[in-house]
This record gives sequence, structure tokens and C-alpha cells, in this order.
Amino acid sequence: MLDQDQRINLHFEDGLAFVKKAAPQTYDLILVDSTDPIGPGEGLFTEEFYRNCNRVLGPDGILINQHESPYYPDYAHEMKRAHHKLKAAFPIAKVYQFFIPTYPSGHWLFGFAAKTLDPIADFKPEAWQQFKLKTKYYHPDLHIPSFALPSYVREMLAEDDA
Repeated sequence: MLDQDQRINLHFEDGLAFVKKAAPQTYDLILVDSTDPIGPGEGLFTEEFYRNCNRVLGPDGILINQHESPYYPDYAHEMKRAHHKLKAAFPIAKVYQFFIPTYPSGHWLFGFAAKTLDPIADFKPEAWQQFKLKTKYYHPDLHIPSFALPSYVREMLAEDDA
């Protein structure tokens, strides 16, 4: 169980305050499973928050956050804003897609940000396979294609009007 693994620390608290006060290079992975970027979760989509995440991640640390859906105009606008801010805070910032039937449009995007690790160039499927995990969705053959975004999404992410 996760709660029995000494390498894992789960924190359920205000993410903004947590990363602001955390010591530099303390974490290997930050997963931001937040609400939408409008309203209570808005602070988790700011460049300041992303820069604080960069500061508290170790050299090979990774940040993952939700980027909304490209399908609806308001969501697409927030997706572009989140990606542009992530790119400003990290040297490596990519977007990948995941299909979640219960989310609006079912097509959802996530941000991957890191200081040194590229999710495509540094991908090592054998590392994943050694764990022999059985998952319902993910498998190594799906990893790289998840970063192959539809043309309209790539064009939206390339726009400067975020």
C-alpha cells in the first residue's frame, strides 16, 4: 500500500502554501489534481505556482497538472494559458492527452514539466515493465502516442494569444 512505502509522502493541504514554504529540491514528483483554473483552483495555474514547483523539485523532478480540454472555447483558452505559463517556468514543458468519458468532451489534456527529463526522449519502457503492473489504461505502447496531439491542438498551443 502507498501509506506503507517510506518513499512516499502524501500531503492533502493547500498546494499554493505548501510549495511556497517547501525547501528547494525536496520532491521528485508533484501531481496537481486540481479543480478548474477559474475559481478556487485558480492559484494552481499561475506562473508563480509553477515556478515554486520548479524550485521544490529535484534535478530530475516532474510536475504533472491538468490542462483542461481543447474542445470547448473557454476550456481551450485556459489550456493555452496553463501551457504558456508552464513553458515560462520549466525548460521542458509538453502536453499529453488522455480520454476520460466523464469529463466534458471526453478529451482531456495534461501538462508535463521538468528541468531535465523529456517524456519522449528519455522514455524507458523497460523501466516500467520491470514493475509488472497491470493498469486499466496505461501501457508503454501508449506513452509516446499520448504526446502526439491533433493538429488543431498543436496549433492552439503554438498561438501567442494566451
